[in-house]
Amino acid sequence: MTATRAGGRHGKPWRAAGAAVVVLLAMAGAGMVGASVRTVPPPQPPQPLAQAASAGPTTTAPDTVDGTATQAASQASAADETTPDHVPAPAALARSSPKTITIPRIGVNADIMLLGTNPDGTVQVPPLDQAQLAGWYSPGPSPGEVGNAVIVGHVDSAKLGPAVFFKLGALQPGDTITVTREDRQQASFKVDSVESYPKTSFPTELVYGPSDKASLRLVTCGGQFDQTSRSYLNNIIVLATMTS
Repeated sequence: MTATRAGGRHGKPWRAAGAAVVVLLAMAGAGMVGASVRTVPPPQPPQPLAQAASAGPTTTAPDTVDGTATQAASQASAADETTPDHVPAPAALARSSPKTITIPRIGVNADIMLLGTNPDGTVQVPPLDQAQLAGWYSPGPSPGEVGNAVIVGHVDSAKLGPAVFFKLGALQPGDTITVTREDRQQASFKVDSVESYPKTSFPTELVYGPSDKASLRLVTCGGQFDQTSRSYLNNIIVLATMTS
């Protein structure tokens, strides 16, 4: 498989960068687990409540015999009619490198290292001996800037066990993520959705495409672990929007 070079911060939106991530995670899926040979499968990380099909996330809930889904939809519609006027999005922040990420629901309070691209143009990931750190793709927007800021992290490591984003799949819509930046400002985000995509169908545009608001994308490995290839088959992706 040929690695694809990552795109820069300016110019075309992150198509090339996303392709590099796909290639990197597909080629080095074992790297998200650890380089040493495992004799038994690793612990299974939590998976999102709603699994995404290869064509994308499911947006329509199936009908139920007792009408629960229909009733919930009616209640949601009624709630929308009484919801106050839409609150405008907070003003985007100037560019500043992220320093830490905190996710209360899954107990993450981690330092963030800066990542770029490797000499061959593929996107870097944190070293396996620092699997407790998250990594910000620095050619893209910083958390709080307009656009999709991307932070990646290992799910586990053969040497260290569960890593920084081991429980990422356990997040739910409405959960909070806080990123503290070098300028000492904190960008708070609300989780919009948590999805699982096959690595062969990585949603490049969704993660690296353009956005007119300050958004955050968290990426790690997940799904079933293939003992033969020593790789997870999916990517867990968290989509979040800045709230303050």
